[in-house]
Amino acid sequence: MLQDPSRKYIASEVISFPERTWVNKTLTQPPIWLSTDLRDGNQSLFNPMSVEAKTKFYAELIKVGLKEIEVGFPAASDIDYKFVRKLIEENLIPDDVTIMVMTQARKDLILKTVEAVRGCKRVIVHIYNATAPAWREIVFGMSISQVMDLIATQVSYFKQLTDGISDTKWILQYSPETFSSTEPEVALEACNTAINAWMTNEERPIIINLPTTVENTTPNVFADRIEWISSRLQQRENVILSVHPHNDRGTGVATAELALLAGAQRVEGCLFGNGERCGNVDLVTLALNLYTQGINPALDFSNINRTAKIVEEATQLPIHPRHPYVGDLVFTAFSGSHQDAIKKGFAYQQGKEIWTVPYLPIDPSDLGRNYANIIRVNSQSGKGGIAYIMENNYGITMPRRMQIEFSNIIQQAMDSAETEMQPEQIWSLFEQTYLSYSGAALSKISYINHKIENSNVGKKINLELSVGNQIVNLNGCGNGTLDAAVNALGNKLQIISYEEKSLGSGADAYAISMIECQDSSANMTKFGVGKHSDITTASLLALINVSHRFGLSLGIE
Repeated sequence: MLQDPSRKYIASEVISFPERTWVNKTLTQPPIWLSTDLRDGNQSLFNPMSVEAKTKFYAELIKVGLKEIEVGFPAASDIDYKFVRKLIEENLIPDDVTIMVMTQARKDLILKTVEAVRGCKRVIVHIYNATAPAWREIVFGMSISQVMDLIATQVSYFKQLTDGISDTKWILQYSPETFSSTEPEVALEACNTAINAWMTNEERPIIINLPTTVENTTPNVFADRIEWISSRLQQRENVILSVHPHNDRGTGVATAELALLAGAQRVEGCLFGNGERCGNVDLVTLALNLYTQGINPALDFSNINRTAKIVEEATQLPIHPRHPYVGDLVFTAFSGSHQDAIKKGFAYQQGKEIWTVPYLPIDPSDLGRNYANIIRVNSQSGKGGIAYIMENNYGITMPRRMQIEFSNIIQQAMDSAETEMQPEQIWSLFEQTYLSYSGAALSKISYINHKIENSNVGKKINLELSVGNQIVNLNGCGNGTLDAAVNALGNKLQIISYEEKSLGSGADAYAISMIECQDSSANMTKFGVGKHSDITTASLLALINVSHRFGLSLGIE
């Protein structure tokens, strides 16, 4: 129960908009992307980035393909001012990249901002002021008409300052900050006021940026507001309509996607969703959501681990292990049913063009990630996951009944340990269970096969086993080598199934044999495994191991 369930909150105004069309649209192309990691993201950090950290982060933003990058608030921060000057003076801005700087709608700050970017070939100057009732009335004590006068005056001042600086391509971005909490009619008037003051035309386009400064309603309501205002903006053909979603309700990604359906052409956010309070919209998630729908996002995250490392170093914030696409565990399955489906999916995927692996919406290799940790084993895991690790890490494909048997052994170990089991621990348990002669050190095994003429038996085998310092010779007859070996070992096992496989290639190749046997005195089967460069020796070792697992005498005291 909330402490005060009667508490009332003001939600974003819902407009009556039955003519909406966005609900019947689908996304077909990526938006214009703007990274605000170096400004909005930076101002939300415990320790804001140094010039060196921002420079390294900026280089990564360019590497992944960002063409518009907000680099700071130079009128309010000395570090941001120095960083902007460094980019310009050291010619660090590629010809196809446009930087953006931000300023409040105040003459002194606008003047210093223009000074900070002097010499830049092309720049977006982002001017903003709050327009929602709580800010107008509580923070600034202004009427609606005073807010409109402020916008007209400050945008006109910026135009006057920059009209005479012809070596720079000046682009205005105007934001009615707190748009998500502003009455739609007031927000529209604010935007049209900025459009007119900038004297917007084909040669002087403008970016109108509509933020969910504080996310306070469902994404569909925001989409309605975007389509409503998009259809009413003056000079619409010369306006780039942008959105800047925050994530206070945890729906920032959905808000951005629905806004794009509703007419937005551009999205501002941070790579992994850093930002004030609950963060800005996550550009990586948005981009890769498009990618999974067959739309090229025009951003390159083929080495997402490198990008994540640089972002974590710069922000000193860890990326959550369940963060979409990039988290350490997002391509990891612990659940037994998930593991089994993924294992089967990989087998099915061979040679297929369309990615159809269950539980994996994207191929991890497309992001530069490998398959090593896709399946990990804990107490929730099943036979499919364990089988995947044995096959993927060690090249051993276990028969289905052996998968069931070994998974039970793993589960017993997991229940005792109550922790995740690493692949090397699984292999160690596999060796202990199936490959180790558990009675004494079996240091040597040799055999001689004889064909028995004029006999229904068919094979005779002589085994020489070296156990410690003791040499034991055993003889047996049977229909084949293994049948003869069973008789030579003096036990009553019945061979149910037998598989062999080569591990590796060339001179270093090993043969591995897996034998399933049933004890004639018990209604149960067990597996044994043998590994040797000689396939027959591997089979004999498998038989010895499974005999020992049954606790049967091998004819050795």
